[in-house]
Amino acid sequence: MAICKQMVRLVADSGVYSVKSRVDYYARENGYRHISELVQSNGKRAFLVDTLLLVRRLEAQGVPTKQAEAITAAITEVLNDSLENVSHSFVSKAEMQKSEMLQESNLSKFKSQVQSSQEHHFSMLQRETEKLRNDIEKMRSELRYEIDKVTAGQRLDLNLERGRIRDELANQNAETTNLTNKLDREIHGLRAQLEAAKYDVIKYCIGTLVSISAVGLAMIRILINLILETSIRISQGRQAINYVHSTLERDITYLLEQLVNF
Repeated sequence: MAICKQMVRLVADSGVYSVKSRVDYYARENGYRHISELVQSNGKRAFLVDTLLLVRRLEAQGVPTKQAEAITAAITEVLNDSLENVSHSFVSKAEMQKSEMLQESNLSKFKSQVQSSQEHHFSMLQRETEKLRNDIEKMRSELRYEIDKVTAGQRLDLNLERGRIRDELANQNAETTNLTNKLDREIHGLRAQLEAAKYDVIKYCIGTLVSISAVGLAMIRILINLILETSIRISQGRQAINYVHSTLERDITYLLEQLVNF
């Protein structure tokens, strides 16, 4: 585990660049062999790790030469495999340019098709617009004719109705005048009858008052006579009573005297 940690630290410390020339340089200067020869290359790989420097650092850390070479070879192989896997996810510049050219050609073709379609649709739209405009003008003229026809008919009907209403108003005015005259005559007749009835009522009232006065006077006279007769009779009755009373007193006195003498 300690060796793996040191290996990862050394890989992190090493720079990322193409190391083919640096390996040759160290081999020529120091007499070391190429560590990259431990890994079989297909001619298209670019080493991203300075293998010679990595081996020397591993040896400086106490790793044997064989193990250092094996570790470096394994790291290089892993990096190359990773680069191959990454390269499969991308395309080359030539393929990219080819794809761009194909897309541009398709785009220009699509633009031309769209433009031709737009021109075709625009021409069809213009024809349809002209047709609709002609239909609208035709319908407008027909509608104007119908409106004029209806307006003329309505004017004629209005004139006839106006004349009929004028005649009816004249007839109603004549009837109203006749009714007014008739009412005036009847009112004058009623006024004359009221005046005559008023005079008759006054005469009847005067006669009634005179009759009532005469009857009242007669009744008063009769009452006065009755009162006088009653008063006379009362006075006569009083005189008779007084006479009877005096007679009784004399008789009683005589009887008492006779009794006393007896």
